[in-house]
Amino acid sequence: MPELLKFVYIIIAYLLGSIPTAVWLGKTFFHIDIREHGSGNAGATNTFRVLGPKIGVPVLLFDVFKGFAAVQLALLVKTLEIGSNPYISYQLILGTAALLGHIFPIYAQFKGGKGVATLLGFMLGVHPYASLVCVGVFLLVFVTTRIVSVSSMSAAMSFPFVVVFIFKSDSPALMLFSAFIAIAVVVTHRANIKRLLHKEEAKVSLKRKSKKDPHSE
Repeated sequence: MPELLKFVYIIIAYLLGSIPTAVWLGKTFFHIDIREHGSGNAGATNTFRVLGPKIGVPVLLFDVFKGFAAVQLALLVKTLEIGSNPYISYQLILGTAALLGHIFPIYAQFKGGKGVATLLGFMLGVHPYASLVCVGVFLLVFVTTRIVSVSSMSAAMSFPFVVVFIFKSDSPALMLFSAFIAIAVVVTHRANIKRLLHKEEAKVSLKRKSKKDPHSE
């Protein structure tokens, strides 16, 4: 029975991550599909660029919440000791399920966003202190560059170093996963890297844009 419950919670985590906040709010309040505007991503950055902060902020907060809430499902498995390596490993599975849900949402034709906000919530649930340090890295780079893609990649690449060298985690699963995160975020930002090399990557604006921005994240 515990194994069956663990599987059920993984499905719930995926369904939670699949909630397409940007798509639903865009259609509800502006009668548009955010995936048909800007970069075509159903994430917070594209929502900020196309619809402005009034919609962008709720999308960002809920996308973070999805990842965080999914990880908390591990608390319902009474056979796992909180903080143990098996517990952390299961948290990583739950968070990954939510992340896949955000990227491939069943409620929105499996076309979602890049998952950076959901990944943040996910990692806040697993290792809040390391995640907050990476948020600091993100904010520092963002204030300097005003480019979300550069800030996201910088924060992701710093995560394994923070986990291993600052907080000295003894969880093999977390150490491996932190390295995977760094690689995965860079891979998902390939198009952004090309634009950065050509000096074409757009800086963020908190004002709503009325026209399609092909260079948004």
